[in-house]
Amino acid sequence: MTTSMLTKRVRVTSLALLAGAGLAAGGTAHAQDKGTVNLSYVEWASTVASTEVMKVVLEQEGYEVDATSLSAAAMWQSVASGDTDAFLAGWLPATHEDYYAKLKDELDDLGPNLEGAKLGMVVPEYSDVDSIEDMNDNVDSFNGKITGIDPGAGVMRLTEKTIDEYDLDYDLVSGSGATMTAALKAAIDNDDDIAVTGWTPHWMLARWDLKFLDDPKETYGGAEKIHTIARQGLEDDMPGAYAILDAFEWSSDDMNEVMLMQEEGDDPAAAAEKWVDENPDKVEEWLDN
Repeated sequence: MTTSMLTKRVRVTSLALLAGAGLAAGGTAHAQDKGTVNLSYVEWASTVASTEVMKVVLEQEGYEVDATSLSAAAMWQSVASGDTDAFLAGWLPATHEDYYAKLKDELDDLGPNLEGAKLGMVVPEYSDVDSIEDMNDNVDSFNGKITGIDPGAGVMRLTEKTIDEYDLDYDLVSGSGATMTAALKAAIDNDDDIAVTGWTPHWMLARWDLKFLDDPKETYGGAEKIHTIARQGLEDDMPGAYAILDAFEWSSDDMNEVMLMQEEGDDPAAAAEKWVDENPDKVEEWLDN
């Protein structure tokens, strides 16, 4: 993720508007002194949005930032082992409960950066099915499959559990976030039924009329929170970066703004930079600690 000279100038200009040209120039001049923050993330729209926003903020504060795309399991392990410094995508208490239970003593949980997240099975609003309990009565309509994302994702584990608990006669098809939304779009364009592994925040819920199927057995769990997870020792090594990561908190609406800009064609880095420039008060709250 090499930063162009033009982007650097934009970021310096943004800092100048917020803190004065002299402070911005000083922060840029000492960027190398603050070191490099290594973030890990998964290629989910929500995680890309939060990671890119944090990357912009940390770079404006004088840090170099490297961001590495990994599977969910590798993301957790990379921070536990100290190979990366932090990630912003710890879905708890249910989605990533296995990773957290195994690695919690090797991690620093900084708490939620977003509340009110949710996972479940999602279908188009026009579907006649309203509950997971009714899926077996409509196997042919859904071609006997549930379209999922990458195999290591927590929502995939919970969907496998859901298939077992409800004794569904369906196959769970793995892929990626992009292939899942592409399949969803194709089905909706043809008014076909489709069931996908879904979660909120996600731009697809703003783009199309969708619904979460009722889950009377609560196999997907209840409300989720997205946590920031850091490696042990980061607070001592980079107290300034740690403080920003610790203070980072935003809403589903904030995240959806960035995701929609990305989906509508903006480069993820450009979308994040635009959001940061348009929300100086919120960003200042993360920095004023």
